[in-house]
Amino acid sequence: MTPDAATDLMRHALLITIVIAGPVLIIGLLVGVIVSVVQAVTQIQEQTLSFVPKILAMFGMTVVLMPWICQKLMDFTTAMFMGVSP
Repeated sequence: MTPDAATDLMRHALLITIVIAGPVLIIGLLVGVIVSVVQAVTQIQEQTLSFVPKILAMFGMTVVLMPWICQKLMDFTTAMFMGVSP
C-alpha cells in the first residue's frame, strides 16, 4: 500500500465517521439548547437536568438511524475490501 492510498483511506474513514456522528451530535446540540432556554426561562439551575434529555435524545436518534449507520459502514467496508475508493 502506497502512502497516498493510506492517506486516502484515512481521509475516507474520517469522513464516514463525521457523516455518521453528525446527525446524533446535532440532535444533542438542539436538545441542549432547548433545555438551556427552558432552564433560563424557569430559572431552574440544576446541572443534571440538562444531561438526561440529551442522553435520551441521542440514544433515540442512534436507534432510529441504526439501519442507515449500518448501511454506511457496510458500504465503506465492502469498498475497502474490494479495493475500490468509497
